[in-house]
Amino acid sequence: MRRLLDGLYNGAGALGGFCVFLIFVLMIVAGVGRQMNWHVSGLNDAVAWLCAAAAFFAMAHAFRHGDFVRVTLLLEAVPPKVRRALDVTCLLIAAASVAYLTYWATSFTWESYEFHEMATGLLVIPIWIPQSTFVVGCWLLLIAMLDELVGVLRGEKPSYQRAVEERHAAGDFSSDV
Repeated sequence: MRRLLDGLYNGAGALGGFCVFLIFVLMIVAGVGRQMNWHVSGLNDAVAWLCAAAAFFAMAHAFRHGDFVRVTLLLEAVPPKVRRALDVTCLLIAAASVAYLTYWATSFTWESYEFHEMATGLLVIPIWIPQSTFVVGCWLLLIAMLDELVGVLRGEKPSYQRAVEERHAAGDFSSDV
């Protein structure tokens, strides 16, 4: 199960990275296209949707690898048992918040699908298509948070904490800047 979940998070992170690459390609095409008097206005809509997709697909991967912004000043100053209790509390609050977001994102996107809502920009497509990247990203983040919560409740060190400690052991303090 661990390999499956890690593969899911890594795959989503790679998908987010691929979205960034597509943004790069579309921006180059748009820049060249404008110089050659091509009609490229609709690319802006695709780039905007890809920006959102890149962010949401990468959230679970970033969370698991310690790349979310976390304030650890208090956590580093308390004994391990208190730190574990604080980690569990924070993960419960975060999981509840993300579950709420996921529910409403899914509901909102489903309504867009049911009502055949179309995008209002220059690229007219069913709006549920780009919205679904938000939903998938939210579900992946919720799974990652619940996965982390289960691990911490079982007495494991949080993966994001392990990732930061591994970077520090290798002499990489760039994430602390």
